Amino acid sequence: MSLVVEAHHRLGGFSIDAAFTSNGGITALFGRSGSGKTSLINIIAGLMRPDGGRVVLDGDIIADSQRRIFTPVHRRRFGYVFQEARLFPHLSVSSNLAYGRWFAGRSGKAADMERVVEMLGIGHLLERNPSALSGGERQRVAIGRALLAAPRLLLMDEPLAALDDARKAEILPYLERLRDDAGIPIVYVSHSVSEVARLAQRVVVLEDGRVKASGAAAEVLSTPAAALATGRREAGVLLEGVVETHDATHDLTTVRVGERLIRVPKIEAPQGHALRLHIAARDVMLATVRPEGISALNVLEGTIVNLTAGEDGSVEVRVDCGGATIAARITTFSRDALQLSQGKPVHAIIKSVAIDH
Repeated sequence: MSLVVEAHHRLGGFSIDAAFTSNGGITALFGRSGSGKTSLINIIAGLMRPDGGRVVLDGDIIADSQRRIFTPVHRRRFGYVFQEARLFPHLSVSSNLAYGRWFAGRSGKAADMERVVEMLGIGHLLERNPSALSGGERQRVAIGRALLAAPRLLLMDEPLAALDDARKAEILPYLERLRDDAGIPIVYVSHSVSEVARLAQRVVVLEDGRVKASGAAAEVLSTPAAALATGRREAGVLLEGVVETHDATHDLTTVRVGERLIRVPKIEAPQGHALRLHIAARDVMLATVRPEGISALNVLEGTIVNLTAGEDGSVEVRVDCGGATIAARITTFSRDALQLSQGKPVHAIIKSVAIDH
């Protein structure tokens, strides 16, 4: 699957001038509120007609301003999941799903219904009305309805934004199954680094309607552009590793990243399972000698590869720890007191409980 998007559009004092490509899986449009994410996904959907640009899916020209091609929304066969589930309140879950399958025409088969219901874990909800569902359950039904319309492309505009942390934790595993099993390319809008780090294969960072970075998730989420999009609190790095061992006594899992082993809270995954670790720069300490008698379980030897001073008196220090690049945010006072500079050997110290996976 290949998706090409180019969009040029002015909305009052705000303008979008963005382009990106995707080759399947989940592509995340990532950035702060007001960066243009929803406007861009609405242009892809056909809900907004841009001043200029084009949308091409697998060689099929969906829209092209120069050729004066603009395929109406109902003929694009794109599924759309909004922040709110938008289920029909007078219909049962089963009837809401059937409505989606109706749009698929002859391609919507009973087997598809069974597969989608099983994948999203909503079989026990079929006879309920939307008012009897939790927020996470409603979103799973909304996703199922979109899938049963047999879309060529699935668009998801911050589908977890209206949910609390417990409901987000409930639905994220189903989104992972959707990514891995459904075989439908997805464009996923979010301003949450934890969602994007967990779900996306490719990330497009938007700021003020422009693309600031684009590429593989692990690469992009570790760049300064992603730090601008996430804000100082969540800025950090995304590491890709594999499960090495489990410590059942202490409920810990050891993950190999490059040449280093990192201990994290227990993960229910087999040895060799690939996974990602997000480490916020605010959770990393640096030492010029190996510390002793501390509670942090991860003390990684490395070499400083870059220091970048911020406008707020902070410094981002990037450390190469045997192929795993760790970012630490410290004060200029600490930088000067430790005499940190490019090429200097240091130890990066990370609490296991601070690592998201």
